[in-house]
Amino acid sequence: MSTNPPDLRPDLAPRARITEAPRPGQPTIGMVSLGCPKALVDSERILTRLRAEGYAISPDYAGADAVIVNTCGFLDSAKAESLEAIGEALTQNGRVIVTGCLGAEPDYITGAHPKVLAVTGPHQYEQVLDAVHAAVPPDPDPFVDLLPATGVSLTPRHYSYLKISEGCDHKCKFCIIPDMRGRLASRPVAAVTREAEKLVAAGVKELLVISQDTSAYGTDWKGRESKFPILDLSTELSKLGAWVRLHYVYPYPHVRDLIPLMADPSNGLLPYLDIPFQHAHPDTLKRMARPAAASRTLDEIAAWRRDCPGITLRSTFIVGYPGETEEEFQTLLDWMDEAQLDRVGCFKYENVGGARSNALPDHVPEEVKEERWHRFMAKAQAISEAKLAAKVGQRMTVLVDEIDEDGATCRTMADAPEIDGNLFIDEGVEGLSPGDFVEVEVDEASEYDLWGKRLG
Repeated sequence: MSTNPPDLRPDLAPRARITEAPRPGQPTIGMVSLGCPKALVDSERILTRLRAEGYAISPDYAGADAVIVNTCGFLDSAKAESLEAIGEALTQNGRVIVTGCLGAEPDYITGAHPKVLAVTGPHQYEQVLDAVHAAVPPDPDPFVDLLPATGVSLTPRHYSYLKISEGCDHKCKFCIIPDMRGRLASRPVAAVTREAEKLVAAGVKELLVISQDTSAYGTDWKGRESKFPILDLSTELSKLGAWVRLHYVYPYPHVRDLIPLMADPSNGLLPYLDIPFQHAHPDTLKRMARPAAASRTLDEIAAWRRDCPGITLRSTFIVGYPGETEEEFQTLLDWMDEAQLDRVGCFKYENVGGARSNALPDHVPEEVKEERWHRFMAKAQAISEAKLAAKVGQRMTVLVDEIDEDGATCRTMADAPEIDGNLFIDEGVEGLSPGDFVEVEVDEASEYDLWGKRLG
């Protein structure tokens, strides 16, 4: 077992690896999935379609007839990682199809790797399939190749990402996602709930709701009956008997209407909000082209905690944004002292090709960004350590993620997979399996993780 690293990038998901033995002569495709959970869902959809057409999924380069690399293009560092992954796939396999956010810049990819077979943009599923068909023709066996009931999943069986919309209507100066993925386009409620029902029926114990702007879900529908459809969708999902965790929630006023649902222990909507605050100084927020009312945000946080005392608040921030002064950064640290957020991630600002923030004056030197990042993370770590220490002695329900010779790695309601902490059980794990819910009493805490003993 390993504890959660404090600098884990919340926008990076692990590479996809599936163990599946192909039949003799079956065409086989490999997949490398980079970027955020939304990209991981795209990878799952592509692999599900390919599996239905008779392709096997290879767990390594050597066993694949071709490899799909689903790229990330949000930051320059992510672009570099994507190019490195493409190069590795070319070296190890030689037949590579590129898709994903970086695929919106095909010349950038082919300039570095002219031997790739094809380049497609984000969520262009049909184009990816066309490229695979051209490179590796399908050869389905109608008696063997049946569409899996829940599709191909790149996450453990007991939790699954549930993407409810594509695109974003915000115009943040540091972000090019609207250029890559377009404006907000929400999936119908019936389609989302049907997918969620199938996942729960197949054994999924936790649904991780994702989008670019979850609280804006459905506001792109003309003539809609509900002003804020995320409230109706959350109510429906909360009835399915699984944990439901909301990610990427902007703090619009109507979010407060979700809090009573979270405070009700009889349903599955977890008391957890993942909100991208990004900064706290009004001038920095204005330069970001984001809402600049950090003081009102503190009032909202206080109201959420009043109505749901156990709520967990996670957020991400950017330090070293162009023009950020020491005074502005200190305002962010002071705001953190007041907000007392439970889970926090932090990025050092990077220029991104096509972002309007690149043209802003007074870019912060790299060494200053680094120094501020360390100061910010030290502040966040101290807050996290104090909050977790206060949980020692509490009893809670946890979800088992992994069992090994050292014990069980679990998560509490306050912990999303990959980006938050863990709760470890060192003994008495006989009979437990991933996906089990178990009652524990917390008996130890560190900066980011908990340890507990099993009850009953």
